[in-house]
Amino acid sequence: MGYSFLLNSVTGNTTAYGMPVSVSIELTNHCNLRCPECLSGLGLMSRDKGFMEINLFEKIIGELSPYIYNLNLYFQGEPMLHPHFFSFLRASRNVKTTVATNGHFLSEENAQRLVISGLNTLIVSLDGMDRQTYSSYRVNGNFDQVMTGIRNVSEAKQKDASKMELIIQFLVNRDNENQIPEVRRFAKEIDARLKLKSMQILNDSSYERWLPEKKKFRRYESVGGSYVIKGNLPDRCPRLWFNPVITWDGKVVPCCFDKDANHIMGDLKEDTFREIWNGPRYRLFRKCIKSGRQLIDICRNCTSGLRGVVS
Repeated sequence: MGYSFLLNSVTGNTTAYGMPVSVSIELTNHCNLRCPECLSGLGLMSRDKGFMEINLFEKIIGELSPYIYNLNLYFQGEPMLHPHFFSFLRASRNVKTTVATNGHFLSEENAQRLVISGLNTLIVSLDGMDRQTYSSYRVNGNFDQVMTGIRNVSEAKQKDASKMELIIQFLVNRDNENQIPEVRRFAKEIDARLKLKSMQILNDSSYERWLPEKKKFRRYESVGGSYVIKGNLPDRCPRLWFNPVITWDGKVVPCCFDKDANHIMGDLKEDTFREIWNGPRYRLFRKCIKSGRQLIDICRNCTSGLRGVVS
């Protein structure tokens, strides 16, 4: 796929020679939280909510597992809300798999099941180091429950000598940026890797509320009285060649920034992934990116290809 991407960058060719190396599959777009800069949390998601059927997942894995290097079992929503969550882990056991969770379902039992499941990486969102700071963004969240859950996973990993990687993801905002040293210490204490992430803003009135004081953690800059993404978006994007996303109901969308599935490339209930991957919709979308990425709505919050931005 690297050759296809380079060829597109030089010539504008829209054919994908090969299959993607990574794919994200949404188990559900339901969530237990109401985060204020999340499409789901804001109640602005217009697409239907539901849970992926295991037979659809098995069909997808059957087609893609010979090609993909990494599988992400998350997109919108909380994947561990799926009533058959661990069935999906069993079905993906032969693929390098990552799960991202808000941390509210990491009981001792679930932590133990995770570390012996064959899961390669678990990402847990922790956006504050005290109840007040955490809850300012993770609305309806329970800080103590998440901290206990993270420790449950850490202890289960140690007990079973598990090689599963534990990552603490810290969404840097104005309320918590002063707690970065503290979360670094916590991550080291539990033998986890820390990932700092810039915050995406959906509400035009919310930039001053959430943007960190330190500019290196900001995804946006002020230009002419309004906020825009830092830097110039290059008219190319590797996500269209390496990282497609599949929604819970089998729709293929170009990347993780198409949260409301406004750019559907195809339906896996009707066609194979290979047919969709090089179908007319995908080829046209790749052409549009090459013609002017800044004109595409989902690209205006994207950090892919930007320098000096914490992803």
